Amino acid sequence: MTAVTRVRNWLAAKRRFEFVATVAMVIALTAVGGALVLLPKSALQIRPVPATADAAVPSVPADPQLPELRRTMESYAPVITRQVCTDDGRLSVVLGHPSQRRDVDALAADVGAAVASVTKLWGTDWARHAVIAVASDPAEFAALTHDSGEVSDQVAAASVSDPFVPPEKPTGQRVVFSAAAGGRLGDVGLRETLRHELTHVAARAVTVDGSPQWVLEGFAEYSAHRGSERTFAQLAPTLTARARAGTLPADLPADDAFAPTPGNDAALAYEQGWSANAYVAERYGEPKLVDLYRHLATGPQDPAALDTVLRTTLGVGRADFVARWRDWIRSRATT
Repeated sequence: MTAVTRVRNWLAAKRRFEFVATVAMVIALTAVGGALVLLPKSALQIRPVPATADAAVPSVPADPQLPELRRTMESYAPVITRQVCTDDGRLSVVLGHPSQRRDVDALAADVGAAVASVTKLWGTDWARHAVIAVASDPAEFAALTHDSGEVSDQVAAASVSDPFVPPEKPTGQRVVFSAAAGGRLGDVGLRETLRHELTHVAARAVTVDGSPQWVLEGFAEYSAHRGSERTFAQLAPTLTARARAGTLPADLPADDAFAPTPGNDAALAYEQGWSANAYVAERYGEPKLVDLYRHLATGPQDPAALDTVLRTTLGVGRADFVARWRDWIRSRATT
């Protein structure tokens, strides 16, 4: 066999090998493709890589009210969003508009601390996350708070999305700030107002409409100022001035005293409500204050019912409670 013949035979054998190998590969690929077609779709899903600490995925789903809330706000102006994920995986969201970017950023920076502060006072039996909206104008503020009355000049409000859901099963809870909130309140006021409104959110499930305002608003004010380094006179300037002039509250403030109507000193009522709650916290401790709220936030309380609750929770009757509260105000206002 010549060298040329041997080369021809080798090339022929190589072609046969390549042909066989190609056919085998086609058969194998066809089989694999058929198997993939028969697999269920769930088996073909790409499994996500576990998130790192720097990109933690919230363990609690985002609030279901967010899509509808965003749609409502987008009908007024473009929406910007800030998301804050806390250490326990709960997601808080702040929504606003470009013209309120400063307030949106400030609220997002503080919401984690605000939730933690309210939880430390109230306990863990609430959502422990916040949905916060900053409105662009009074009309949007009314839409977001479901306020069908006259246009309000409020700077903030806690709102439940569905007014037909019983208070013990609140849904769609949010805190809404007005477009003027940051300018009117300042940084400290914005921070304290967030805590005030979040306290209403946290306590909503045990709060019945018509409960004494000095309890509802006073407790929220106490929560708002809790841990503040400001003095009694700074936190309650009107109450302090009146006490120094020899005028002390004759009784706990009535509900209508909190209404911001012409000729009504609602600021004084809020200061009195705060002071009554601050007195309880200092004299009996914060757990007793929370217990008192839970007992008194059950609806309207006549004098006899209030006396019974005070005796049950604090061991003192209504008359003695008011007298000791007045003495506490006098001692704080004159120091």
